[in-house]
Amino acid sequence: MKAKQLIEENNQKRELLTPENKQYYSDMLVYIRLNLSLSEQQSEEVLMEMLDHLLEGQKDGKSARDIFGDDPKRFADDIIQNLPKGKKRDVFPFLCGIVLHLMSWMFIIRGIAILVTSHFRDVETTVYPLTSLIIFVVILAAVFFDVWFIFRIIQQSLFNENANKKKDMMKFIIMALLSMGIIVGISLFTPKFGPTFHFTWLASLLTGGSLLVIVYIMRKSNVGFK
Repeated sequence: MKAKQLIEENNQKRELLTPENKQYYSDMLVYIRLNLSLSEQQSEEVLMEMLDHLLEGQKDGKSARDIFGDDPKRFADDIIQNLPKGKKRDVFPFLCGIVLHLMSWMFIIRGIAILVTSHFRDVETTVYPLTSLIIFVVILAAVFFDVWFIFRIIQQSLFNENANKKKDMMKFIIMALLSMGIIVGISLFTPKFGPTFHFTWLASLLTGGSLLVIVYIMRKSNVGFK
């Protein structure tokens, strides 16, 4: 069974767990899945085996702590150490998927913004590729950092009954605002230089739409991110 099918089956079977067992198992599941260096297929197979084992034990009146122990993080770490790493060649399409998705929405938003604004005033459609590349790299770096920051917050809140979700959400909001401020600052103060060309709203929408189609095909063919 492929990883995607295992994930869907896991989602259905988890609903059969008691609230306490579901919380215990879900923390381990998220903790293991957040380790992106692991083989997804092997990780999902092990998670399914753990879930089936837990469901069987639950029928006999056992809790997740009775089956897996009182230290779920340590148990999950032991599993991670024994799981094979993902193939390095899978990293490139994964990153390409993220970059293409980000670029597609940037083009679409740009096209819509120019189309709407052009009804009220003249809009400059000249593009400076070198300047745009610098801004895009900054945006990409901010996105990857924010994703890493979210993962870190989630990992710190797992297995912690005293985790403050409101405080964690505030941390993310502050980080997102700081990232947005940096992006806006770079966009405003980076000088325009190098060759130029005109890129109309229609061309921007078509480019963004084409990239979204490519991302969709990548997902359907199990290439890149899920």
